[in-house]
Amino acid sequence: MAIRWGSYKVANLHDELLRASGKPRPYAQDLCDYLRDLSDAEIIEYKAAADSAIQVMGITFRVYNDEEGSIDRAWPFDIIPRLIDKKEWNDIEIGLKQRVKALNMFIDDLYNGQNIIKDGVFPADLLDKSKNFLEECKGFSPPLGVWAHICGSDLVRDNKGTVYVLEDNLRVPSGVSYMLENRQVMKRVFPEMFEKLNIMPVDDYPSDLYDMLAAMSPRDIPEPEIVVLTPGTYNSAYFEHAYLAQQMGAELVEGPDLVVGEDDCVYMRTINGLSRVDVVYRRIDDWFLDPEVFNPESTLGVPGIMRAWKAGNVALANAPGSGVADDKVVYAFVPDIIKYYLNEEPILQNVPTYKCVNEDERAYVLENIASMVVKPANESGGYGMLIGPHSNAKEHDKFRKLIQEDPRNYVAQPMLILSTAPVMVDTKVEPRHLDLRPFILSGKDVKVTTGGLTRVAMIRGSTVVNSSQGGGSKDTWIVDMEGS
Repeated sequence: MAIRWGSYKVANLHDELLRASGKPRPYAQDLCDYLRDLSDAEIIEYKAAADSAIQVMGITFRVYNDEEGSIDRAWPFDIIPRLIDKKEWNDIEIGLKQRVKALNMFIDDLYNGQNIIKDGVFPADLLDKSKNFLEECKGFSPPLGVWAHICGSDLVRDNKGTVYVLEDNLRVPSGVSYMLENRQVMKRVFPEMFEKLNIMPVDDYPSDLYDMLAAMSPRDIPEPEIVVLTPGTYNSAYFEHAYLAQQMGAELVEGPDLVVGEDDCVYMRTINGLSRVDVVYRRIDDWFLDPEVFNPESTLGVPGIMRAWKAGNVALANAPGSGVADDKVVYAFVPDIIKYYLNEEPILQNVPTYKCVNEDERAYVLENIASMVVKPANESGGYGMLIGPHSNAKEHDKFRKLIQEDPRNYVAQPMLILSTAPVMVDTKVEPRHLDLRPFILSGKDVKVTTGGLTRVAMIRGSTVVNSSQGGGSKDTWIVDMEGS
């Protein structure tokens, strides 16, 4: 038998499947028993089945490097799922709904009354220096006051088992297609486990996304025209754009496929002429969305689409300007934002965060940089950051200089010991660090996926989970022990 859980060490950290004693957590008992009984040959067979499914289904992601340019690679996947008890997940779900509700209220306030600034809860100078605050959105409020219709919040668990929100992705969050495809792969590989365990479904996401987008339509018609606006085939998330459009039955379009008419309505070019568009699920950053308003050299966007949006003739998800809250300095204020707008204590905790714009906090970061993680305010994908304990003195000095030159652009956090889960390495299991990105849809109602995209640092000891930097993924099973 290949897998011997007794030799799987989880000392001084929190493992998602096993306790410190080496015994499986109650919700993982059946899975661990099943895996323990597999032979080497069966493990190899299951891994090959997963690889084959990924290839047949065409699940890829795009990476860029200087030597080869952009290349498509098969999605890196581990066959051992990550499990969470539904009772715990219920609390996480409530916390995510609370968080995204407050963030939408925060964004709407910033573009209108700015009461949170007037009341001294959020500093005015931070907004003045925000790269994602769009002057063009001031005085405007989208229907229901919802700006971030689709949010992907990254969750981590520390060595004591506490769940933290690591960051909120409110601009153009990606990864949900891989969550859905991971589930399809696992159903092919371990169909018997889905019969034995009460695993909460995730495959209703495309229909929930469609319903949320359709409800945004400015026209009251039975089947509004919804399009997914992509930058094109060279974008790293193009697979997801095409996948979601296909799953929703929506049109996948690029900027030149759309035009804004003299009536300030958006139309799609078709072989039968122009067809009115009601909702645009845009996967293009604000700066490239409308060359009339933002970058005049952009060929990815649609000239005049901001006019159409502000006239109420088309709905945009996510709304332009929602990125003002997708800022790691703003992240540090989210607990205060929740208390201010909802008069509630935050259900989910932030990772302790030092704002380098604050003189005292900056001094502490500069002195202790070797033990901290330093992040730029508006980068994503793990780029532009410093992991102090894994860096050398030269890199520490480089970031000290960057912080001193532009303190508004940096925050720092203590290095968390992230939770682990078993991954298959050949035919053995080894612990690897991981995080989780659930997706939250906000419209008339707020819905959270039952699980999310679990990303895994496939390199031993690493905490870098991004696929572009060597990370992989797992299916996430929310297990209902009471309903099984």
